[in-house]
Amino acid sequence: MSADNRAAHLPNGAASATLYLSRHGQTVWHRENRYAGSSDIDLTAAGHLQAELLARWARWARPDVLYCSPMRRARDTADPVAAAIGREPVIDPELREVHFGVAEGRTIGEIRSEQPEVVARFEADPADGHFPDAEPPSAAAARGAFALRRIAADNPGRRVLIVAHNTLIRLSLCHLVGIPISNYRKVLPVLDNGTLTTLTLTGDPGMPAALLSFNVPLEAALIST
Repeated sequence: MSADNRAAHLPNGAASATLYLSRHGQTVWHRENRYAGSSDIDLTAAGHLQAELLARWARWARPDVLYCSPMRRARDTADPVAAAIGREPVIDPELREVHFGVAEGRTIGEIRSEQPEVVARFEADPADGHFPDAEPPSAAAARGAFALRRIAADNPGRRVLIVAHNTLIRLSLCHLVGIPISNYRKVLPVLDNGTLTTLTLTGDPGMPAALLSFNVPLEAALIST
């Protein structure tokens, strides 16, 4: 029995879904370490290459279903995958990235130079000290986790590829595996563009999520195939 098949059946017999979470390809703002959040930013050439690598992986892995954030950078990453596997993505608005308020379009250094107290609060506790006018991380974590539970409930025993976003994925994982939201930047400090994170999950909030891998580069995922 394969690792995926072993993971897809919990001890009580309830079928779980295997979720492959992919962070979208690189954009200009991500290359410059700017907070993109709810802003719609185009992929760079490197981002389009990452989308093609994801499509190449999907052509081999053959996920049963493809879900995608409605944001343009996520849809542009998912489009080559859809063409490769012959499945249109399900656009799910709950998979959108967190809105970063005053940080949108700015680097942490730019914010620090103008509002050092804002950065100090954020670095001390990114949950309670989130950027002004931003979506509260606790709300985003609950939103993302609920969406992943719902997707798992709709796809028991299936393999689902989900193209989404850096902070939403990390917050959702913390919510699902019981990591305090205030520690998300310490426990899960890096989620690169064009990577895969794998977990198994059911729609039952009483059942634990199993995090199988995190932040795996697509090049490594392709070599393993």
